[in-house]
Amino acid sequence: MHISYHLLPNRETNTETPGMAVDMKALSPKIMASSAAPSTIPISSSFLHHQEFNPIKPHFFPADNNLSLNPLAIRCTDRTLSHFISANHEPLPKSAIAAAAKAVAEEIDGEGSPASTPTKPNKGKPALLRMNDGMRSKRLLEIQKLRENKKEYDLKTAISLIKQTSCTTFVETAEAHFRLNIDPKYNDKQLRATVNLPKGTGQPVRVAVITQGENFDEAKNAGADLIGGEDLIEQIKCGFMDFDKLIATPDMMPKVASLGRILGPRGLMPNSKAGTVTTNIPQAIEEFKKGKVEYRADKTGIVHMPFGKVGFSEEDLLENFLAAVQSVESNKPLGAKVLYWKSAHVCSSMGPSIRLNIREMLDFKLPTTA
Repeated sequence: MHISYHLLPNRETNTETPGMAVDMKALSPKIMASSAAPSTIPISSSFLHHQEFNPIKPHFFPADNNLSLNPLAIRCTDRTLSHFISANHEPLPKSAIAAAAKAVAEEIDGEGSPASTPTKPNKGKPALLRMNDGMRSKRLLEIQKLRENKKEYDLKTAISLIKQTSCTTFVETAEAHFRLNIDPKYNDKQLRATVNLPKGTGQPVRVAVITQGENFDEAKNAGADLIGGEDLIEQIKCGFMDFDKLIATPDMMPKVASLGRILGPRGLMPNSKAGTVTTNIPQAIEEFKKGKVEYRADKTGIVHMPFGKVGFSEEDLLENFLAAVQSVESNKPLGAKVLYWKSAHVCSSMGPSIRLNIREMLDFKLPTTA
């Protein structure tokens, strides 16, 4: 394809305007078959100044430019095909114009087009695809039939459904999930506390203690699984994590602070709000051994908390669950709104969630034994 500049006549002002001519001899045999004379597409310079010419895609020129294909002289008065007219001011068929544009585009594509700039890959978090019933396991589809979706159950019925929907080969954990009307990004709307479950968590807790001096003997007598000082800190830095709770005395916290990047993401960093920074080491060890659970609201305002094992009796699960509800209610942040509870669900580790009636849950009282 040959491109040359020449002067285009301007019929309105009787002057010549610098422009560009595209040699059509090498473009399309279909177009050139109708004429022996060279065919050109004259493009005025005003068009080149207004917008960039794209040789890959057929372009419709503005009204002040001339488009000629010998023996036809075509002038474009609008961007739609219906407004193309010939030199005799007669409308041309759309099929002829479309065929000519397609042939020119094919020839230009065949000669090679400039490489397009690669688009940046989308690094955003992909949306989670919702699983339909055809992708779920047969076990889950069967146990979902035991409860109605979006129905609010009373507390006793929900606890019994947890035991019915647990059908795995291991003892599942009973979990509570509370959606609260708080925004943890504000200091007065954060929730972090502990609760002592009366019937325990149902699983052994390995407690490690970082202290020094006379507290070694107190921690050993209280039943600590691991006791150490600076030597234990060095072991943790090397990757030692064989414990569930880490308790430290206040005098050791400046040295424990170097473990923040290691223990923080795992939720094991000693904290005074969680009761893991204390001078009364025997009491702290006893509470965590018996079933003291730490909980906090995540960034969406939801609290996730275990309250026992599915193997517990319904009475024990009820007692543990009510203790968790009372703890969340009593530790209500100062900046929380009047509507504190949004929703509450209970479930087993591998079972479907069961929605609770908020009003009935808050007013529920354990039956007193005579």
